[in-house]
Amino acid sequence: MTRPDLLGTLESALYAEDLVAAEDFYGHVLGLEVLGRQEGRHVFFAVGPSVLLIFNPVATDAPPAPDARFPVPRHGTKGQGHFCFSVAAEALDAMRAHLEAHGVDIEADFRWPGGARSIYVRDPAGNSVEFAEPSLWFGNDNDQR
Repeated sequence: MTRPDLLGTLESALYAEDLVAAEDFYGHVLGLEVLGRQEGRHVFFAVGPSVLLIFNPVATDAPPAPDARFPVPRHGTKGQGHFCFSVAAEALDAMRAHLEAHGVDIEADFRWPGGARSIYVRDPAGNSVEFAEPSLWFGNDNDQR
């Protein structure tokens, strides 16, 4: 049997106990549109054609109630995660300036061996957030990292 094509990533998740701080960072600093929120459990953001889910790890560690409308299995992680936003090469300087203007500390800003640039920061929960040129993975040089 032939495997169906995978179309891409529909959603990715990070975890933060302080959802208000997460919404401030992703919604106000980065300007992402909030798609949904449930106090104490999650806040979801549109990122181009995909979704960034921010869950409170305490709330998603519990199994669904037997009568749950949406019986999503328990999931989550402990500790910090990573998410990378794709940013046009010519917009990375402006992104860095925008982050700094909002008091976000730049953890790293460098070029990979293949030439693509990445900027790393931490969100309020300590997750590693990267802003990188698409050529990091889809450039002419297959040995980017």
